[in-house]
Amino acid sequence: MYTENNLTDDILKRMIDNIPSDVDKSEGSFIYDSLSPVSKELEKSYASNDDILRRTDPYRAIGEDLEKITKPYGITRKPGKKALAQILVKAVMGTNLKSGSIFQTKSGLVYKTIEDIIVTNESTIVSAEASEVGSKYNVPANIITEVPVQISGIISVTNPNPIKNGYDVEDDESLRKRYFERLQTPATSGNKYHYRNWAKEVTGVGDAKVFPLWNGNGTVKVIIINSNKRAADSNLVNAVKNHIEENRPIGSDVTVVSAKEKLINISVTLVIDTKLYTLNQVQASIENNLIKYFKEISFIGNYISYASIGNLIFNTDGVIDYSNLLVNGGILNVTLEDEEMPVLGTVSLGV
Repeated sequence: MYTENNLTDDILKRMIDNIPSDVDKSEGSFIYDSLSPVSKELEKSYASNDDILRRTDPYRAIGEDLEKITKPYGITRKPGKKALAQILVKAVMGTNLKSGSIFQTKSGLVYKTIEDIIVTNESTIVSAEASEVGSKYNVPANIITEVPVQISGIISVTNPNPIKNGYDVEDDESLRKRYFERLQTPATSGNKYHYRNWAKEVTGVGDAKVFPLWNGNGTVKVIIINSNKRAADSNLVNAVKNHIEENRPIGSDVTVVSAKEKLINISVTLVIDTKLYTLNQVQASIENNLIKYFKEISFIGNYISYASIGNLIFNTDGVIDYSNLLVNGGILNVTLEDEEMPVLGTVSLGV
């Protein structure tokens, strides 16, 4: 903005043009050589102004600069959370498993136990925590199977259930969105925007819906999804409940629940470019695109668009054409109730 038309040559030309014509201002003259370094410094000044504007503009600021803009409004970046796992350990009776013992996936994701256990049964459940914050530690069942540092007495380990409670540090766009939501939907006196803001302040919450008077006067229902755009677990629900209780007006009866996951099953017949793509590659791309679409519309749309799914499939790399598309067994939009969120179920491809 400030540097537009304010580069060194632009500035120098304007200054030279302001010198009387009866004075020698040709290149190499005293006047020209005196103004040339000034024009360079002025360009730096304009560039610095541009940088200041960018760093203080909530639409463009990033990182710590964005945090400085949001902090005066009580909006701070959510720090993320380490995934917690329940590990099934098979070991010799009496094995002493110390806190800090390491288990990991074949890909190298490390989890450390957070309690001391003496094995009294052949199979024992032990709590473990991811070594770092982040959703990448959310893994399917039976993936944590490695013991990288030998522990005497351990026979095998695994996670019998999928892990879903690791959350990334809030990114700039999410923080920016919460900032503008705060400005554009003023939260006062415990109105519904207040409850939504309180819910979204909790680490791990991706979005929230609020229904005032849902069960009579003084009642408020808050429905949440996690930041991975999946159903919230009981720990997250309780964390939101407790946070709201600390801030809500006296006399309100607050209910906090997780959204219910609605499975969306897809079947379709494809014509694919077999010279460049395999069916497995196309299926993986379609599934990734569907997951992204479902995340984008969670808590925004109230239906799954049959046409949008068809368009998404058609525009997937490797797809030439498609037919016989069924979404949950039908050819219509799939309605989402207030408490429902879409989650990809099965994807069946025919060729």
